[in-house]
Amino acid sequence: MIFSSYGFMFLFLPIVFIGYFLLNRIAYIYAAKLWLILASFIFYALGSPSFFPVFLACIVGNYIFGSILSNLYTGTEKRQRKAVLTIGILANVALLGYYKYTNFFITNINGIAHTDISLQHIVLPIGISFFTFQLIAFLVDSYSGFTKSYSILDYLLFITFFPQLIVGPIVHHREMVLQFEDVSNTRLNWDNLAVGLFLFSIGCAKKILVADPLTTHAQTFFNAIPDNPGFSESWWCAIEYTVSYYFDLSGYADMAIGLGKMFNITIPENFNSPYQARNFQDYWQRWHITLSRFLGDYIFRKVYCKGSPYRNYYTATMVTFLVSGFWHGAGWTFILWGLVNGFFVCTASWMKRKHKRFPFVIAFVLTMLGVIVLRVLFVSATFADAWQVYQGMIHVTSLLEQGFLVPSIGPKLIITLSIGLLLCWFMPNSRCLATKFRISWIWLLFAGILIGLSLLRMNNGAVFLYFQF
Repeated sequence: MIFSSYGFMFLFLPIVFIGYFLLNRIAYIYAAKLWLILASFIFYALGSPSFFPVFLACIVGNYIFGSILSNLYTGTEKRQRKAVLTIGILANVALLGYYKYTNFFITNINGIAHTDISLQHIVLPIGISFFTFQLIAFLVDSYSGFTKSYSILDYLLFITFFPQLIVGPIVHHREMVLQFEDVSNTRLNWDNLAVGLFLFSIGCAKKILVADPLTTHAQTFFNAIPDNPGFSESWWCAIEYTVSYYFDLSGYADMAIGLGKMFNITIPENFNSPYQARNFQDYWQRWHITLSRFLGDYIFRKVYCKGSPYRNYYTATMVTFLVSGFWHGAGWTFILWGLVNGFFVCTASWMKRKHKRFPFVIAFVLTMLGVIVLRVLFVSATFADAWQVYQGMIHVTSLLEQGFLVPSIGPKLIITLSIGLLLCWFMPNSRCLATKFRISWIWLLFAGILIGLSLLRMNNGAVFLYFQF
């Protein structure tokens, strides 16, 4: 089940919403929490039914490990606590590794050792890359003494709360559990409901009206890259995928944040106009903010050591982006994508330290070009596929022969991409719009138009791109 579907909007969400606040209204607070947990379980089970029992065992096991770590935090059982933490982290990483990286390692072993190990038929469970990070963060914080013995209901809500369960934003226990414990959040808040619906309408429109048509066309190209693609086709599809990727991910985040608001839960922002960045350091402070925060807290800060020549900023940055690349996908293209991003971030940091600065327009254009070129590497199945597209992007003679026209591109795609670029570069983002939102007819009309147009196209909706990771 995805947010941008009739079943979710007209069946699942109303039933869960009404049931939750009715139970809270009659002071059945624990029953209301249990209702929301069961709804989240159903939401996940509908997406990954075969993995659901493993999912349940995983989150219960992590609760037990976290409780042990919290109770052992006396300052005297360091060896025992470290052993429990290590076992817990390795168990989470092993689960993620089995489902996501088994075939990657088998392929590489076959290539290096000339063996013939058969690939496994493993279906990647939805959300595993995201909730695994949250579980690991919970264990590390329990080890460090930053958690307390949460009730099982609050812990389960933190992990399974359905708006952010599948594709994030990646939330932290400190910012979520306190909200679930706050009794004032159990009462229906009409202002939060209104702004939540407003954000949901924006995210739905981003996904269905902009991302889906662009993704469908771009994926057709990248799934079967033609021999010697032309200049115009290569650039068009690269830009198309770059724009669609942002609207797909930020659309999900807007819907997730909006759904959280409906339940009086504030979910952190995940995107802040990343395509307006002036360098890659700025870009990664705006793109997938909660992922960057997690990697910064649990990778960068563990590697970085001030004053060390070997664990300096640049080393820590490269290690962090190596992990980021491998987290995004089981392939060497993802690893190289992460390392190149890290190099660009290091370059931006070095220029800042040396007080070297391009004029904004030049910096903006170079950053945008870098994002587009790297998106090709990100979405290509192999280096050979990426190289084919890169050759097309510098094949200027094909532009002279074929012109700017690409046969498969019609007026609707041209208009959609143009609107997408204008929204990315010049319009306020969802967070700014939510800040300005007031309950008035003009704002409600705007939201109603977005939802109405989205409903008309909802039959053609596709799954979110990060379901593949």
